[in-house]
Amino acid sequence: MSDSLLLDVQGVSKYFGGLQANEDISFQVEKGEIVSIIGPNGAGKSTLFSCVTGFHRVDKGRVLFKGHDITNRKPHTIARLGIVRTFQIVQVISNMTVLENVMTGGFLRRTRVDDVRRKAEEVLAFTGLMEKRSYNALELTISDKKRLEVSMALAMDPELLMLDESMAGLTTVELRQIIELIRKVRGSSVTVVVVEHVMEAVMELSDRVIVLNSGRKIMEGTPKEVVANPEVKRAYLGERYSALGQ
Repeated sequence: MSDSLLLDVQGVSKYFGGLQANEDISFQVEKGEIVSIIGPNGAGKSTLFSCVTGFHRVDKGRVLFKGHDITNRKPHTIARLGIVRTFQIVQVISNMTVLENVMTGGFLRRTRVDDVRRKAEEVLAFTGLMEKRSYNALELTISDKKRLEVSMALAMDPELLMLDESMAGLTTVELRQIIELIRKVRGSSVTVVVVEHVMEAVMELSDRVIVLNSGRKIMEGTPKEVVANPEVKRAYLGERYSALGQ
């Protein structure tokens, strides 16, 4: 195994009754990459995230992290090992402040409250939410709630951060801010995998793109290779994205 190989997904399949949500999906993620997973609604993207992070049981195949088999381990165990995710529907704790939300993540690796608070403040400074640390989480805009969820994940000191549609529903300015934050996260030596529908962001951020359709991987390549692929256009992108591959 290469020293740079971080995540190795080998033939993962997931069934819900008679529905096959993921079928024999394999891909790898190297340290320092930003990898995007795209595809139409119902393609199995979030299910794949849940299989990797222990929220769904894998029915076939294996998930390896730094060469160790983590298949079907509990989510908190996988988080301790270094893989942390966010969710398509933002998950924040509504009756707590922004700082307290981030502190909940910090307790994964720390026990002393002062240490946890210090880490949370460092993360909030990093993500640009420090001035809102005393706000109730419900007072935040959608953009800031997404930023808060990223902050909660970063407080767990991940090596691999998996972001599920962190850019959906944002204005142009907010989108630019999240793109820069993801770049900043990668710059802090955290590898990033994103599920995303905002193709302009995918094109700008990604080293590689994995395309799913009907639970299967139909292509993997550079952003330019993906948008130029006829099968990907038919399944997901349509002709409007052809110019992005020029």
